[in-house]
Amino acid sequence: MRDTITQVEFPYAGDRRTIRARFDAEPISSDGGLPLLDRLDRRLGLIAAFAMVVRDRRDPDRVDHSTEDQMHQRVYQIGAGYEDCNDAATLRRDPVFKTCVGRDPILGADLASQPTLSRLENSVGGKTCYLLSRELLESYFARHPKRPSRLILDLDTTEDPTHGQQELSFFHAFYDNHVYLPLLVFDQDGDLIAAVLMPGKPQGTAPVIAVLERIIERARQEWPDVPITVRGDAGFSSGPMYQMCQRLDVDPLLGITPNARLKKLAARLQRKARRRYLRTGRKARIFTSARYRARRGWPRSYRVLIKAEHDALGSNVRFVVTTLRGRPDRLYDHYVERAEACENSIKDLKNALHADRLSCHRFWANQFRLLLHAAAYVLFFTLRRLAAGTELAEAQMDTLRLRLIKIGVHVAGTARHIWFHLSSSHPWQKLWRLLARRVLAFAPD
Repeated sequence: MRDTITQVEFPYAGDRRTIRARFDAEPISSDGGLPLLDRLDRRLGLIAAFAMVVRDRRDPDRVDHSTEDQMHQRVYQIGAGYEDCNDAATLRRDPVFKTCVGRDPILGADLASQPTLSRLENSVGGKTCYLLSRELLESYFARHPKRPSRLILDLDTTEDPTHGQQELSFFHAFYDNHVYLPLLVFDQDGDLIAAVLMPGKPQGTAPVIAVLERIIERARQEWPDVPITVRGDAGFSSGPMYQMCQRLDVDPLLGITPNARLKKLAARLQRKARRRYLRTGRKARIFTSARYRARRGWPRSYRVLIKAEHDALGSNVRFVVTTLRGRPDRLYDHYVERAEACENSIKDLKNALHADRLSCHRFWANQFRLLLHAAAYVLFFTLRRLAAGTELAEAQMDTLRLRLIKIGVHVAGTARHIWFHLSSSHPWQKLWRLLARRVLAFAPD
């Protein structure tokens, strides 16, 4: 039901006139920069590849909105900040969205409605989600044709609060809430490689190992001799994880929860750090390493980095397991870099692109949604890479959206062109033109 209020009146400070606001201007959009994302996607082919593996069981003679059109519409909505399917009720008539999906902005039929998009999300099962995850992985290698000196796989899970009777939602004591636990795998630069929805009840490291094995085996095919490091916190440390690392010749750089034996190894270093703090009054950080092997499950002994720190708050000891060579302090700092990189990437995925908006009842529908949000992340990450050397080179994705996508535009059509008359007062138009030229010249391979 539409709002029955057709206009709102405000006082005007200039003279006796009033300001009257009414939503009746057509064809106008607030997302004039969206063709940047559309061009990138057409070059990457990610959404088209996604659409190829989603089976469409509808009668072709009665289809108005193809699967690929719906997926373009949904990902572009997410990219523009409209993560709710309900937003399609009005956005389906938006001239910019219609143009980017491939329809005439003025005369073309409206895009898919919320019920149509919701039916698409709920039509997907586990096998299709696996195939979509495989396409996301293939897209990563298409985006990175050059062999890196080392591939670092940063692992992390994050909480996604759930509501009602969502499938495989469980109460998690640490988060004090019913949640899903998406597993996210990034490379060392923050590019997304995998996004796997996990039930709210911790599953151990077995599902993580399965995801990593698929990524590592594919990386070995693409770059046979590239060194690979798996970097993650103590939640990923287990005997099977180290067995996998040894079998696939991968270097772990994983935190480990302290136990009595590890604390005994660190006791002398801890006392030394305390004495240094008491002598200088400044925070003391001391590093060393030792050989350690758990009594059960570990295939062999490993090097354990030990950091002993003491300051006004007391003592702080941390342990990291690795096979890498080098100074303990530098390797530990290399491990700590993971936290900042992952946290910033997850912040972009969740806060800017609202990937925690997984509100379907069915688990696989929510996994499908997560992959659509992952596709939007890939587009924005690629756009940020193209912004190298500008003020947006390290910008958060919501800043990219504000400066490059959220531009008022009047859309017009002629026999030869579709005209986007962007706001002449947009403050970042020079930067937008520069990025537009780079996007037009972009070739992933």
